[in-house]
Amino acid sequence: MLIYSSVNRWVLAKGMAQFQEVMRQQLESSMHVELENLLSTAKGADIEVCRKDFEGFEKLFHRFLQVKGPSVEWTKINRPPEDSIQPYEKIRGLPTSVSESLNKLAVVKLNGGLGTSMGCKGPKSLISVRSENTFLDLTVQQIEHLNKKYNTDVPLVLMNSFNTDEDTKKILQKYTHHRVKIHTFNQSRYPRINKESLLPVPEDVGMVGEGSDGWYPPGHGDIYASFYASGLLEQLLAEGKEYIFVSNIDNLGATVDLHILNHLVSQPNGKRCEFVMEVTDKTRADVKGGTLIQYDGKLRLLEIAQVPKAHVDEFKSVSKFKIFNTNNLWISLAAIKRLQEKNEMDMEIIVNPKTLNGGLNVIQLETAVGAAIKCFDNALGINVPRSRFLPVKTTSDLLLVMSNLYRLEAGSLTMSEKREFPTTPHVKLGSSFTKVQEYLTRFESIPDMLELDHLTVSGDVTFGKNVSLKGTVIIIANHGDRIDIPAGSMLENKIVSGNLRILDH
Repeated sequence: MLIYSSVNRWVLAKGMAQFQEVMRQQLESSMHVELENLLSTAKGADIEVCRKDFEGFEKLFHRFLQVKGPSVEWTKINRPPEDSIQPYEKIRGLPTSVSESLNKLAVVKLNGGLGTSMGCKGPKSLISVRSENTFLDLTVQQIEHLNKKYNTDVPLVLMNSFNTDEDTKKILQKYTHHRVKIHTFNQSRYPRINKESLLPVPEDVGMVGEGSDGWYPPGHGDIYASFYASGLLEQLLAEGKEYIFVSNIDNLGATVDLHILNHLVSQPNGKRCEFVMEVTDKTRADVKGGTLIQYDGKLRLLEIAQVPKAHVDEFKSVSKFKIFNTNNLWISLAAIKRLQEKNEMDMEIIVNPKTLNGGLNVIQLETAVGAAIKCFDNALGINVPRSRFLPVKTTSDLLLVMSNLYRLEAGSLTMSEKREFPTTPHVKLGSSFTKVQEYLTRFESIPDMLELDHLTVSGDVTFGKNVSLKGTVIIIANHGDRIDIPAGSMLENKIVSGNLRILDH
């Protein structure tokens, strides 16, 4: 009887596995038919572009159907070995010839995002962040400064998405006379997937009206395939470039670091480090950031989306996972070429659920650029100062970088020497400040924040000119009330609430 039941279970299990395999094949086949139908709606040069995009998408979809359960087994996770994450101080050292090292570098900025979360239309990189300069202006100024100072030719490469490409290209004309060569390439455009049917949402390849809702750029992990396919990678290699420095365009701390560059180019050939990830110490504000782990003998990036639900709190703990990924990456061009040509670039799939405007539930399959760290030889984490991670995701971040906490020099922001503590204040602006335009109308001038530790603002609040904020300041206007902070006010360790309106008479 015992033998019969175990055989029975085996038959059932085998039957279930076969059934699942048949289902997978049917889903892939249906997807392929739908993509062919979509391709038939493309015209002219779009046909080849769409075909390439769909090939990449089908590979991703195939892998998505193969994956069972979480992509990591929690018990196999180990802390990285001591020498796999180096302190920044340990690798410091300038090259004997700075210009020679810089001429081996290209700077790549991830420029696929829109400014919608901050209430802006168009590419996020075109939002003004400091002294009328946009993210893109500051990036160009930084690289131009290097090229002039060291007489080098460091190019800027922008990875655009279909959302940002047209607007970015229009604006690039203004940099024609700057000493920076600027190249662009587009990341892929993939169809969103109906969560129920697992079929593509769009009915044609058009981007007009509601049709644009059916498409998405598949995360920055797409950089490797798109960069390689664009021909730019080959071009840069032919020009003698060896490494790219990749970062998010909205991270104002991600400037070219000569010490890290020197560490890369000064290694003997056999020991060449093909991938450096800049990490920094985690604070309570960074609990969702990806972290480096040792897994199956390799250094690997662990993102919160990959963590089993039962272990999310453990992942967020500052004591167990002490560092997080800044997404500032230094990557060997020759290694990208090798891995692409051998089809060995392997990144975990991030399944991102969304609800479209009409209420349709969809999923989009994405990958993260840092997840490829496990594919590269001699990969390394470098624990950098917090100043190299200065992202502007919200108007709260924008207030910090617009303030006198930072000084602007040659496109780079550095903490003012007048601030006594190196830490950045914690700023939390309420929903009345979410959109950039509205935020700007609420400040007659940006307050003095040199001695600020914590600022919380909620409700209908405005600031007059030359306001000074020190210590912990909390300003809460109740619903229906308004608080006007008078010009010239100095608030130190104050809670302001209720209704405060200064009327002229």
